[in-house]
This record gives sequence, structure tokens and C-alpha cells, in this order.
Amino acid sequence: MDTVIPILAWNTLISATIMGGVYFAFSTFMMPSLDALGSTHGMEAMQSINKVIVRSLFLPVFFVGTLTSAAVAVVGLYDMGRPGAVMLVAGGALYFFGMFVVTVVGNVPLNNALENEKPGSQAGDVMWLRYLAAWVRWNHVRTLSCLASTICLVSAIDRLG
Repeated sequence: MDTVIPILAWNTLISATIMGGVYFAFSTFMMPSLDALGSTHGMEAMQSINKVIVRSLFLPVFFVGTLTSAAVAVVGLYDMGRPGAVMLVAGGALYFFGMFVVTVVGNVPLNNALENEKPGSQAGDVMWLRYLAAWVRWNHVRTLSCLASTICLVSAIDRLG
């Protein structure tokens, strides 16, 4: 178990770092760039991104990181006497709830709703404006959660020795 915990922690740390970077990019320049294209083209581009992303390496990193984040949080809870256990719990929980759960309850339903609207229609234009505001807010949560998880996991790994 002493070798498995660092492997799980490192995997979660790498996943949190990668995903945090992806979410940061979307929050800071991808979504503003799509918005600058106008509602029709921005919406078409985002619909395309949503289709392509689920067939990319994004999804395995997303799911493997989610599984390892839950594992490190449980391991930390199970063995609170272990050096770094509190940070393992914090890092795993921040990633699991702030990245995975937020994605499932926030961003994915918005992506599904966007997919059901026709770009260039009046309903599509209204949807795009609502989508942008809500999606980016949820994405900020994911970005900050991944950053906080990264910080906690670096601390945990340092303490694990």
C-alpha cells in the first residue's frame, strides 16, 4: 500500500494539473474567442468542440483522474495518521467534487442543451448568451478546484516522502 498511495497521488496531481490548464484556457481565452465570433459561429464551434472532446485523450484523463482522486481521498480518510493524509483528502475531494461533480451537474447539461439548439436561430442566439454566462461560471469553479487540488496534492506527496 505504501507504493500504491504515491502512485495514486501522482496520477491525481498530474490529472488535476492537466485539467486545470484545459479549464483555465477555456475560461481565459477560448470562450471569449468563441463569443467574439458571434452567436452563430461561436455556437457552431462549441458544438463541434463538445463532439470532438469526447473522442479525444481528454476523456481518459478526465475519468482516470476522477477515479484516482476518489481513491486518494478515501485512503487519506482511512489512514488519518499517515503523513499528508489531510492534504490527500483535501486534494482528492477538491478534484472529485470541484471538477467531476461540477462537470456532471453544471457543464454537461449546458452542453447538452446547446446541442439541442440550432445555430443562427433566435432561440439559438438566446441560448448562446445564457450558455456562455453559466458555462464559464461553472468552468471557473473547475479551474479553481483543480488549482487548489494541485496545491494540496503537492503538499501531500511532499509529506508522504
